Amino acid sequence: MIKPKLTPKQKALAINLDSSIYGTFAEIGAGQETVRHFFRAGGASQTIAKAMSAYDKDFSDAIYGKEIKNRYVTQNRLRKMLRYEMALIEERIPREKNPGKKFFSYANTVTTINFDKTSKGHGWVGIRYQNNESEDFNEIVIHVKFKETNATLQQETLGSLGVNLIYGAYFYADNPRILIESLYDDLATDRLEIDMIDFSGPAFQYVDNRLMSLQLVKLGMTDAVIFNSEGNNMLPADILYKKNIFAVRGSFRPVTRVNIDMFEHGLEMFNQDNACDHENTQILFEITISNLRAAGDIDERDFLDRVDILGTLGYTVMISNFSEYYRMVDYFSTFTNQHIGVAMGVNNLLDVFDEEYYKNLPGGILEAFGKFFKKDMRVYLYPYKDPENGELLTSENLKVHDNLKELYKYFKLNKRIVDIANYNPKFLEIYSREILKKIISHDLGWEEELPKGVADIIKDRGMFGYKQLSFEGLN
Repeated sequence: MIKPKLTPKQKALAINLDSSIYGTFAEIGAGQETVRHFFRAGGASQTIAKAMSAYDKDFSDAIYGKEIKNRYVTQNRLRKMLRYEMALIEERIPREKNPGKKFFSYANTVTTINFDKTSKGHGWVGIRYQNNESEDFNEIVIHVKFKETNATLQQETLGSLGVNLIYGAYFYADNPRILIESLYDDLATDRLEIDMIDFSGPAFQYVDNRLMSLQLVKLGMTDAVIFNSEGNNMLPADILYKKNIFAVRGSFRPVTRVNIDMFEHGLEMFNQDNACDHENTQILFEITISNLRAAGDIDERDFLDRVDILGTLGYTVMISNFSEYYRMVDYFSTFTNQHIGVAMGVNNLLDVFDEEYYKNLPGGILEAFGKFFKKDMRVYLYPYKDPENGELLTSENLKVHDNLKELYKYFKLNKRIVDIANYNPKFLEIYSREILKKIISHDLGWEEELPKGVADIIKDRGMFGYKQLSFEGLN
C-alpha cells in the first residue's frame, strides 16, 4: 500500500468533509494548535463539537479531577481527558438523532521549552474514537519529546502531529505500521521524537504493541523503547528517572545460563558497591537493532520470541539503536545521575577498546570513553574460556592494542572495570550459537544449558527453528 503524502491542511479538510466524523478537542499546554488546522481548512462546523484549553490548574482540576503530586503532563491525565470528553459527547449528542456518527475525542497535555531553555519540553497526545458507530472505542496514545529550541516552532510541530494522528486513526487503522510512519508526514525526526506508542480497542485487537515499539526504533523516531515483563510499553523517563541502572546487553537468541549467571553475579556486585536496593534500581536486558539485524532484515517473530522468553523470566527489555556501548550509557545518563553498571563478557570489552568503532566521532575513542565511563559507571566483566586452548580470559590477562594499554590500566586501576568473581565455571563452555545449532538439529543436551523452563517454552512454541519430530510409521 502506497499512501499519499498529504499536508496537514489537506488532511484536516478530508476529515471536515466526512460528515460521519465528529468530536472534541481538548489541548493543554501549547495552545489550540491542532484544532486550528481544522478551523482554517474550512467546513469545520460538521466536525468540531467543542474546542477547549483548560490552562488554569484549578479550572482543569474542576473538569478532570486532581492528579497525584500535581503532575499534569502524564499519560494518566491524557486518558482522563479523552474519556471524560467522550462521555460528554455521548451524553449531549443522542445517537438516535445522529445516525452514522463516528465520535472522537482528541487531547494533548504538553509542556513546551522553558525560558531558560534547560528543558526542551515533552507531552502526551492521544485520540479516543470509533471506526464504526456500532463499535466500542479505540485509543491511540503517544509520548513526544520536542527537539526544537523555540516554543512557537514546537507548537506548530504539535499541531501537525495532532492532525496526522487523527487522520491516521480514521484512514490507516487497518495498517498501524503505515499509521506510525504517517505521524511524521510534513515533519522531520529532528523536530520531534516519539518514544512510546500504545494501541488499544477493537480495531487493534491483533496489534502487538511491542512490535509497534520496534517500529519506532527501526524508523529512527526514537533511540530506545522499553517494555516490562508483561509486555506493556513503558515510558523510559518513568522507569529510569533518578534510578540506579544495571544493564546486560546480548542477542539472547536464546537467553542462556551464561547470560543469567553474568546478570545475577554482576548485579550482586553492583548492589554491594553502590549500596543499591531493589526499590531504587532498574534492571534492563538490552537488545540492539544491530543484533536483531544480524542475518539481514529484522525477523519480527524471532524478535518476539526473545522478548517473550525474557518476559517469562520476569525481566524488563530495552530495544535500542545503540550499536556502541557508550551511546547506551550516555542515554541512561540523560535520565539519572545515580549509579550505572553494565555487565559484559570479555569479548565485548575487546570491542569497546577497538578504535575502529569510533572513527565517526570527532574526539575518537577518547570522546567515546568520556561518555562510556562518565561519573562512576562501572563494567562488571564476565570471563571467557577460549574453546581452542582452554585459556581463561579476565581483566587481568586481557590484551588490548598497544596504544591503548595505559588507558586500559587507568580504568582497571580505578576499578571502573572489575571482574565478576562468583561466576559458575560450569557455564563457561555454553555458547548460544552452538545451542541454536542443537535446537535446529535436535541434538541432545541443549535444554540443560538454558534457564529453567526456557526449553519447554521453545519446544511448545516452536521457537528458533525448533520443530516437533513425528514418529508416526516408525517401529
